[in-house]
Amino acid sequence: MKLLIAIDDTDSLESRGTGHLAQIMIEKIEQMRWGTCSKITRHQLFVHEDIPYTSHNSAMCFEAEIDKHRYEDIIVFGMRFLETESEKGSDPGLCVVNMDNGSNTDLLTAFGWRAKTEVVEKSAAYAIANDLGIHLSEHGGNGQGIVGALAGAGLRLTGNDGRFRGWLCYGKAGETISIKDLLADGLVDMVQSKEGKSISPELSVLLSEEKIKTILRDHRQVVPVRNTAAGCSVKWQTLTKKQVKQI
Repeated sequence: MKLLIAIDDTDSLESRGTGHLAQIMIEKIEQMRWGTCSKITRHQLFVHEDIPYTSHNSAMCFEAEIDKHRYEDIIVFGMRFLETESEKGSDPGLCVVNMDNGSNTDLLTAFGWRAKTEVVEKSAAYAIANDLGIHLSEHGGNGQGIVGALAGAGLRLTGNDGRFRGWLCYGKAGETISIKDLLADGLVDMVQSKEGKSISPELSVLLSEEKIKTILRDHRQVVPVRNTAAGCSVKWQTLTKKQVKQI
């Protein structure tokens, strides 16, 4: 059984971030041998004065392949985990989507895109969850995190939104690496221009920073690159953290 698991609004400015809690959830699910999980993606939502959020208003989501008999166990685990591990004063929400139930996912992805550009009420999130048979639950505070959790799942489902949590290191800033070598360890699926053009593995890229941030595009983990300055011997270079945020 394939699931999407998303959480939002579990932290405070001084506490562990929501991405950190998502990573602990993954580790515990795999330690209990209930299934295997994917990498976590961070999905940026609408920033507005009417929306309470900690720092950036982003939700975290990951995929899980589990034994179908563990579906209810996963939900109970997620609920208890957020209730005990979320920061006091936060408004955590949990979303668990069963991708094998045959529901029309257009409603879910549309909700995700909507939450990136406008203020969305909890009632709208619950309506979508009820229509599609999605688990959606509040675990503290005003429960506003359910909106972000549902939106995070919808955006992950599109395969074309979000940044993967963590960084990849392949050298120091100013060094070059062949794309073939960058793809060799299997952590990256492809290299693309920031506009979405695939770059040949026979080329090389200049490292703008020591750490590389990857994005979710076409359901793959992609290193985005841009053209280098005129006169540079290498045509492409990786994006800085700031530039990745602007994609």
